[in-house]
Amino acid sequence: MHYLLIYDLTDDYLQRRGEYRAAHLAAAWAAADRGELVLGGALADPTDNAILLFTGDSPAAAEAFAKNDPYVLAGLVTRWRVRPWTTVAGETASTPVR
Repeated sequence: MHYLLIYDLTDDYLQRRGEYRAAHLAAAWAAADRGELVLGGALADPTDNAILLFTGDSPAAAEAFAKNDPYVLAGLVTRWRVRPWTTVAGETASTPVR
């Protein structure tokens, strides 16, 4: 199953993220190396949200990531939520439908 971790970002996210970026990216790459995180990044124009795509049997990995993410802990994220995403098309779809 796929899960989207959705972040609402502060208005000054781009100005403040530098101090925390290395630790955030290290955590993200560690999650990817464990096979939990598929893709992640901020939306652009405006940079008001970030989306991280997780895979697994439950939302636990996405929730644990958010609870320990330096961006969340530093207040760069005003709100986060995890949503199950029923993917149906594409090579890595969790529930392919043709």
